[in-house]
Amino acid sequence: MNKQQQLQESILFLKENGFTNPEIGVVLGTGLGKLIHEISIEKEIAYSEIPHFPEATVEFHSGKLIFGKLSGKKVVVMSGRFHLYEGYNSWEVTYGIRTMHGLGIKNLLISNAAGAINLNYKKGDLMLIEDHINLQGSSPLAFKGANDFGNIFADMLEPYSKYINSKIVEVAKKENIKLHTGVYASVLGPQLETRAEYRMLQILETDAVGMSTVPEVIVAKQLNLPCAAISVLTDECDPKNLQPVNIAEIIAIAGEAEPKMITLFKEVIKKL
Repeated sequence: MNKQQQLQESILFLKENGFTNPEIGVVLGTGLGKLIHEISIEKEIAYSEIPHFPEATVEFHSGKLIFGKLSGKKVVVMSGRFHLYEGYNSWEVTYGIRTMHGLGIKNLLISNAAGAINLNYKKGDLMLIEDHINLQGSSPLAFKGANDFGNIFADMLEPYSKYINSKIVEVAKKENIKLHTGVYASVLGPQLETRAEYRMLQILETDAVGMSTVPEVIVAKQLNLPCAAISVLTDECDPKNLQPVNIAEIIAIAGEAEPKMITLFKEVIKKL
């Protein structure tokens, strides 16, 4: 069975199980799962039950697809995402994006936890991604038959929707939420960066670094699906003053910043 057929089977299964006509897709990143408590949930299916869907492995990713209403709109939410560092390939990492697009979403909102490279940005701050640098060494459009899904030479002039971004900035001002904007560098991971790598990222003028999001955005671009992404900055990556990493603290900081992220997503969904 080819990729196209697999994807159609996943989409058909979800439609038969009540995932009908969602308007907006949401991807929830590390430590950012509480948005689901704001949704009036109609359907919830574990990834393991969806034909051909990859299964989540990271312990703080729950691994289910949720369908319901949020801010008056029908949404489909990936609670738990896939990373290249878990041993998935680019097709699997972005399978959820292709599935949500097949279900009919018109806009995509993505969240992630990232490290602050820009030293003016602090732990617990939010950053709206304006542009990115793909340092993962791969592309989710580089496989045999990728042309079947759209133009593989996707134009990355504007990977993040200026329209959605402008709405998010509006909401942040109105709600008095501090929101930086910047460039996100996506690395393979899972190990964190060396001092030298952080210095390189500073030289490249990136503002934050993480291990996700970029493959999802590239696929959204191939599908002509407008998207926006927000990083919760969970640690400060100062090569001159590097501290041992504490994953528990990173998750805790993501949790503290989460209410701001939830407010932004809920309010911007109203405007889309």
